[in-house]
Amino acid sequence: MTSPTVQRQLGVAQPDFGALFTDMAVADGGLVPVQRLLQPKVEAEVALVLTDDLPNPSCTVAELVRATGFAVAALEIVDSRIAAWDISIVDTVADNASSGLFVLGGTRVTLDRVDLRSVRMTLSRHGTVVSEGSGADCLGSPLNAALWLASTLARRGDPLRAGDVVLTGALGPMVAAAPGDVFHAELSGLGSVRVVFAAEGESL
Repeated sequence: MTSPTVQRQLGVAQPDFGALFTDMAVADGGLVPVQRLLQPKVEAEVALVLTDDLPNPSCTVAELVRATGFAVAALEIVDSRIAAWDISIVDTVADNASSGLFVLGGTRVTLDRVDLRSVRMTLSRHGTVVSEGSGADCLGSPLNAALWLASTLARRGDPLRAGDVVLTGALGPMVAAAPGDVFHAELSGLGSVRVVFAAEGESL
């Protein structure tokens, strides 16, 4: 919920957060079973992987940058248990920030090699561009979103830790996914990431 575009899509006017679990990870180019999700949508993001804890409630950008091992292109496959995605902020908080699965790209880039605010994103489905955006569309920069999360969690006594993966939020509109769809995102300076939705009757 860090993108104004996605906030408008869902009628939710503030960021929120949820937890990523190990069994939510899908390999780059991996196959998502039809039965795994209810009403999936795909959004392209910048992910940060931490190498240090961030326990300071007044966390600074410098602390965040020092604690980040690398950034990668990512896809979040969001989902909702609420019919037709007719949600409020309360619904999305109760539904683990509407998070379903996530995919990390294979190109690891340290933050001294990329300006995340200037990253350009294109998300394609079967080769046709269906969503576009930039790092600036994520609270002004993906670093701003990660900083908000780090400070929020530290204030709650459950700070971000070394090894955590942080999905910083959509860079453009989310797109509904259907069986058989293939999504491919390109993020300038961060490479690409891809996911395939199994066709009806197809299994892993």
